[in-house]
Amino acid sequence: MVDLTLEPPGDHHYIRSLSARGIRIGETFYQRSLIVSASALVSDWAPQAVDQIQAEHLDQIIELEPEVVLLGTGARQHFLPAHQMYHFYGKGIGIEVMTTDAACRTFNVLVTEGRKVVAGLLPCAS
Repeated sequence: MVDLTLEPPGDHHYIRSLSARGIRIGETFYQRSLIVSASALVSDWAPQAVDQIQAEHLDQIIELEPEVVLLGTGARQHFLPAHQMYHFYGKGIGIEVMTTDAACRTFNVLVTEGRKVVAGLLPCAS
């Protein structure tokens, strides 16, 4: 398990820790894929692996009106197909694809800076 922060940084969501078993946001532990922003949490995001991501899953992220999207693809970095990346670029939204642990760390930094960031996080076991 990797502890990211012990203290709540304010009145927004923050990722406290993650492991192969799941992700702790605040005081709650999640074992499935999720979407998180400073003020919203979708704990039942359907895709459990990159190859399961469809346009409707990306639309769930876009509905939260991010400036930048972090996609955590599990224990290994797996890029989305170009047409899925353009799903964001065509709307002027930046997207960064990285491992889930890197996405969690980056999310905490960006949300603390007040950025409009949304993270789609797949399980580390993927």
